[in-house]
Amino acid sequence: MGNVWEWGADPSIGGNSWRTTGDINDTWKKLSDIGFSQFGHERFAGPGHFNDPDMMIVGNVDVGRGSRVHPTRLTPNEQYTHVSLWCLLTGPLLIGCDMTKLDDFTLSLLSNDEVLAVSQDPLGRQASRLVKDGNLETWAKDMEDGSKAVGLFNRNDDAATVTAKWSDLGLTGEQTVRDLWRQADIGKFEREFHATVPRHGVVLVKMTSTR
Repeated sequence: MGNVWEWGADPSIGGNSWRTTGDINDTWKKLSDIGFSQFGHERFAGPGHFNDPDMMIVGNVDVGRGSRVHPTRLTPNEQYTHVSLWCLLTGPLLIGCDMTKLDDFTLSLLSNDEVLAVSQDPLGRQASRLVKDGNLETWAKDMEDGSKAVGLFNRNDDAATVTAKWSDLGLTGEQTVRDLWRQADIGKFEREFHATVPRHGVVLVKMTSTR
């Protein structure tokens, strides 16, 4: 609880990872409060020293303190948000569930190689929140190959359109936009990209210059 991210990487300490939050549980409020509070911590993260926003709460979770193992209370959209945000944050992907009892949906969440590549990118950068428009947020992470991983998040209770502008992302020119969850190119865009994002949901894309 002592702002470890500010001093944990000091050579005299030798820390490689540290918690940045209190304990998580499988509710939308707790997930969103913890996950989206990580803006500003990115300056303390990099190869060999990573912020940890606590374990992942998908599958049949056990959040401790006498609780019973139970299916996560998060909706599918909330689980996509959870995994997408944790990968953008480059935090440890610690799975708080019995891995021998993964259902097909949970397994698909945890085994999408293009989404996991955002977490495991060798550059080791943590995403920054570039835009906050009420409950609509745009987070972006620089990748080693020069592309950007971008999360368009909708924390509202209804679907909404979220727009990512090149001027906010530090991009210029035509970009190929790829949907990482669907593993499919959406198309080529200039100046901005927008998507309809479901309630408590995300659209996670990778933007790569066509030049």
